[in-house]
Amino acid sequence: MIEAIALTKSYGGTRAVDDVTLSADRGVIGLLGPNGAGKTSLLRMAATVLAPDEGSLRLLGLDPGRADERVQIRRRLGYLPQSPGLYPGFTPYDMVDYVAVLKEHTDRERRRHEVRRVLEAVTLQDVMHRKIRALSGGMKQRVALACALVGQPDLLVLDEPANGLDPDQRLGLRSLLSAAPTVLMATHNISEVSALCQQVYVMFTGRVRFAGTPAELAGLAHGRVWEDDRQDPDAVRSWLTPTGSYRHLGDPPSGAAVVDPTLDDGYLLLARMEHAP
Repeated sequence: MIEAIALTKSYGGTRAVDDVTLSADRGVIGLLGPNGAGKTSLLRMAATVLAPDEGSLRLLGLDPGRADERVQIRRRLGYLPQSPGLYPGFTPYDMVDYVAVLKEHTDRERRRHEVRRVLEAVTLQDVMHRKIRALSGGMKQRVALACALVGQPDLLVLDEPANGLDPDQRLGLRSLLSAAPTVLMATHNISEVSALCQQVYVMFTGRVRFAGTPAELAGLAHGRVWEDDRQDPDAVRSWLTPTGSYRHLGDPPSGAAVVDPTLDDGYLLLARMEHAP
């Protein structure tokens, strides 16, 4: 479904995406990394918005570098950008209907059913005829998500899809994404990766520093997490937990109460290794 080999994208003298290789078939694939890691640029290439400077990319078995195949990809692709461009004077119904027209849904009655289907999927049926400018941030995010879902795409490319959503809406999002054939999404929310993703890629400064399952990412910190009632100054990271104990990451001292690592622990250790002198 997605095959990227040695992708590179530069802006001026900065390599936003640097020699990235990524391969994914079905399921939900998560991109983790700090701001500026290159996740959005990589997603924009996967959404056929940007062309890579170097490397090769195939989506759904097709080459987005060829105009005819790029059109075929876009017919089967749903994209949620980081900053969705919604028209404030439109209603959610108008906005989704407009996207459906752009995706060549020419039969008016079928298009009407499809627009209502995706708006109901994101629970916006009660406000579908209100102006977008009057909606909350979370509702606007769901309008953008509904636009991405038009036509039941084979590939969803989502940049921070849970932005602005409350806990109940996040659960609904998980159900939607679990039912999709292939999803490539960037997120800062590690709990979403743990709950949703079969694969995870971690990016720092334009490069993929880890590729594997969420369990394998957590496993990077195996034997390197311990808890104590006092803060250990020799730990590479430490923080106070809700129970009042300190959780530490690094090389545990003799006799330490080593605990099972979480996805957060694996990610934090990887980040520490990335920035170590």
